[in-house]
Amino acid sequence: MDEFEIPFWALSFSYWLHLLATVVWLGGLTLMTLIAWPAVRGRTLTADQWITLRRRFAPWANISLAVLWITGLLQMTTDSNYEGFLVFRSLWAQAILIKHLAVIAMMGFGLYIQWRVHPALERLNLLAKKKPELAQTEKETLLHQEARLLRLNLVCAAAVLFFTAIATAV
Repeated sequence: MDEFEIPFWALSFSYWLHLLATVVWLGGLTLMTLIAWPAVRGRTLTADQWITLRRRFAPWANISLAVLWITGLLQMTTDSNYEGFLVFRSLWAQAILIKHLAVIAMMGFGLYIQWRVHPALERLNLLAKKKPELAQTEKETLLHQEARLLRLNLVCAAAVLFFTAIATAV
């Protein structure tokens, strides 16, 4: 066994965790974007139910991201196509680079939603008790922003899967 070779069982477990975290993160994102959000807009899902769903999904998404980064780095560095840090001579390395850029964009969108949009919506819910007309206008703007970011996140998720497929096929 080489100095940096990882045992088969550890690499297999890493792949399993990576796939599981992918299903949780991208499956949850797809559910939120394509099913729950349209239900909110169609008023079959209440705003309170939407907020509860978001709060329940956020920790799962964050844990999944951490698992994806750890297992992904392990898998990348053990791949026979990996030539070193910031070496992009092969199609595999270029696909992995673009995939990671899409993941970083997804993380940015997700963090912005979690740390900016959601707290602003919660503040507006408090304001709505005193000034409902002012709060409603702002709320619509934030909800449109959230929907746009969710769609962008889903596009990035599709890009992640596409470039993963390219790297796998090489």
